[in-house]
Amino acid sequence: MSLPLLLLGTVACTPESEKSSATRPDAGTSRPSPFEDCAALVAAPSAAGDGTPQGDRLPELSLTCFTGGAPVALRDIPGPAVINIWASWCPPCRKELPAFQRLSEQTEGQLRVIGVNTQDSRDAAQSIGEDFGVRFPMLFDQGKAFQRALERNAFPMTVFVGADGGVRHIDASGTLDDAQLAELVRQHLGITVPA
Repeated sequence: MSLPLLLLGTVACTPESEKSSATRPDAGTSRPSPFEDCAALVAAPSAAGDGTPQGDRLPELSLTCFTGGAPVALRDIPGPAVINIWASWCPPCRKELPAFQRLSEQTEGQLRVIGVNTQDSRDAAQSIGEDFGVRFPMLFDQGKAFQRALERNAFPMTVFVGADGGVRHIDASGTLDDAQLAELVRQHLGITVPA
């Protein structure tokens, strides 16, 4: 007889916010994305090419923009660009994301910073973006097509693309901090990151 009373007590302790969210008509709708729209990815940054010969091009692959709209063809993204491949379940990826956001802010107009979230859920990626203040454009690649096309399977992984669209370097050395990112950008893209 005490069991039914215990169950009644449990139901009565459910917070009102939990009860109402389950019955709200908008329950389950998505939150606004923290990431920038991908439309800006096709507008060229103001920096000129660095004169380095073109390397291999990005794969002929289109990925979905996290914010929606038409898929983005990777080869249509003008360089220079830094493309970070990450997942919310990857601790080194989460650790380095704030450095990529700072790089995006420090090099605005000279360099594009783009994220590719892969093998992940949209909700998990969105939560990381919100928690870490990541705002740069984000592509979504649940099936890791980009990594397969690059013939690499590392996490995290960063692709450095020159002004001519050629892949200059692929880094899979582990978590990158601000100083390492700045040095890689200087070395492979010829851009000095302001301090």
